[in-house]
Amino acid sequence: MPRAAPSTPPALRCPCGAARPYAHCCGVWHSGPQALQAPDAEALMRSRYSAYVLGLSDYLLETWHPSTRPTSLDADPPGLRWLGLDVRAATTTDTDHATVEFVARSKLGGRAQRMHEISRFVREDGRWYYLDALGGG
Repeated sequence: MPRAAPSTPPALRCPCGAARPYAHCCGVWHSGPQALQAPDAEALMRSRYSAYVLGLSDYLLETWHPSTRPTSLDADPPGLRWLGLDVRAATTTDTDHATVEFVARSKLGGRAQRMHEISRFVREDGRWYYLDALGGG
């Protein structure tokens, strides 16, 4: 179901780190006729990172596989700043399974944090979903 994208200037660089404006990158997956239809696991992972940055919890839940989806997400702690995303590897296992290794950096209360994860994705009925995390380094 299409939803309104957050109010961001069209030329604003996408939070996922791609060298494209948000409106032509993750914004396409967050709203409009192609909402929720990222073409591959890496695009979905990038759009989910951007959704965390922009506080789009509905999008995060809708792109989480029903078998592992939580009932709700906690709000980010006050003062959390997302600093960047580094996609280390995107591997397609077969036509319906993939993994994406990434590092997401943030800062809270003056303290830098990094989350290193290898995420699993599954495609069902032509649509990619985040499944779970295998871990990281």
